[in-house]
Amino acid sequence: MTRALTGHQPVPGSRILAVDGFRGERVVPNSEIIGPIDSSDEWIRQRTGIVTRRRANPETTILDMAVAAAEATLAKAGLAATQIDAVLLSTVTYFEQTPALAARVAHAIGATPAAAFDISAACAGYSYGIGLADSLVRSGQARHVLVIGVERMSDFIDPTDRSISFLLGDGAGAAVVGASDVPLIGPTVWGADGSMACHIDQTQSWLELRSGDALDTPAQVAAGTWPTLRQQGPSVFKWVISNVPDIARRAVSAAGLEISDIEVFVPHQANMRIIDQVAKMLGLGEDVAIGRDIADTGNTSAASIPLATERLLREGQAHSGQLALQIGFGAGMAYSAQVVALP
Repeated sequence: MTRALTGHQPVPGSRILAVDGFRGERVVPNSEIIGPIDSSDEWIRQRTGIVTRRRANPETTILDMAVAAAEATLAKAGLAATQIDAVLLSTVTYFEQTPALAARVAHAIGATPAAAFDISAACAGYSYGIGLADSLVRSGQARHVLVIGVERMSDFIDPTDRSISFLLGDGAGAAVVGASDVPLIGPTVWGADGSMACHIDQTQSWLELRSGDALDTPAQVAAGTWPTLRQQGPSVFKWVISNVPDIARRAVSAAGLEISDIEVFVPHQANMRIIDQVAKMLGLGEDVAIGRDIADTGNTSAASIPLATERLLREGQAHSGQLALQIGFGAGMAYSAQVVALP
């Protein structure tokens, strides 16, 4: 008979203890975007709901943004970095395959020797991270887990591209997950539809770039040799509208709730039309607070859900303890959703 292995002490549940973030320092209005894509402020507002987006200063690195969000969140949670047992970081805009950006962040904030690894699930990455953090805490493998979503999307923009460039912003959002006497993070409903992989992707593979070349992003974008982002908007919109409401309902049901129990809705900030359409299809009540941070922050991929959550709490549109349905969806097509009690 195999001897049982002991050591981990499971806990009844987990919860999000704090959420905070960092937005790119530059406010970029539509007027700065419309020339290269031969468009108008009205066209962008009608199609996306975006008035401005936030982008980082040239000297602000993706590491800087992640560290800023992490430190602000730890301060809000009243925790020292040495109390963090794992750092989970979601990004698709970090230049290096290895070492993981999560390891660099852990070192920068003083969380060493916390476990640290990156997640590549695009706009669903933060929700993936919350699901993993919930499992780590509930299994007893970690006391506190730092989850970060960070993107410097401006490094992967072709200013002349009409499919996605005008949507994107830069930012970082973070949360700390810790133990709770009762479950305050619901089961995560997640998955991926690889048949849609080519509908949001890069124009070039990293393998097509010679490693010895000096980095000159604007020149390489102009020459078509830099891997910028693109999407097939109509097909992505159709997939989201056809699939995301059902994924959201499954997450609510998995938490033992009804849609009428949801008090706050925080979807990935992809497009205001998508946000409003999904909310309508779910039949959310008029009193439900809805994250619409995209209007002046833009689409920040993995950072968008925590940034939208931070804003709702900061502005008093949502409150501690309320039940929030959060759902991410994006390239892959990867998706993930769960119901959480707000910190």
